[in-house]
Amino acid sequence: MAFASLRCTRMTSHSRQAGGGTLFTEPVLVVRQKARLIEASAEFGVFDQHGRPLGSVVEVNLTRLQKLIRILPKYNKCRTRTFEVRDMGGSVVVKVTRPAKTLESRFMVTRADETPIGEIVQESELGGIRFSFVTQGRTIGGIQAENWCAWDFSIIDDTGAELARVTKAFGDLVKEEFATADSYVVEMHRNVAGPLASMVVASALTIDTALKQDERNK
Repeated sequence: MAFASLRCTRMTSHSRQAGGGTLFTEPVLVVRQKARLIEASAEFGVFDQHGRPLGSVVEVNLTRLQKLIRILPKYNKCRTRTFEVRDMGGSVVVKVTRPAKTLESRFMVTRADETPIGEIVQESELGGIRFSFVTQGRTIGGIQAENWCAWDFSIIDDTGAELARVTKAFGDLVKEEFATADSYVVEMHRNVAGPLASMVVASALTIDTALKQDERNK
């Protein structure tokens, strides 16, 4: 698969280096939503910068009735949503759950066995769009939108230093006119480990669910 539509994305010399071939070892992750005329459930493919598949993100725990109701406006904000981040073997590496939304979104990040890793919490939008990475009551980093259009995001550690970027990739405009198909590029500047690594992997999914998909259901 070629990602010609990603040419607008800035790639650093670090990004062009070879990665380890997994969701946690590649310097660039491309998260691409599968295009559907009617989006009954969200599903994303995850690729490296060369288009090689690394895994997937799949919305789970949907009943047949929920899939039918999902096409109704504003329904997605009123229910809990759970996503599984899976590797190429189909094993779940991270789970992300967003409880029914109130004012801001909150995402619970867990391991496959639902052992808690942390939370991604949306902050007040008065000073711009922000999310905090919180684990065991401590903020270990976050996501900061660079502008009000919210297409480019900086991922920072607990010192405020940028460790990754998330950029919206614009695809075929004709195709996107008839189907919802968003893509995001997660570009790592350095390797991270522990809870922060899981938060970063979940970041593109968080942004799409909290901001872009909700916009389509206003």
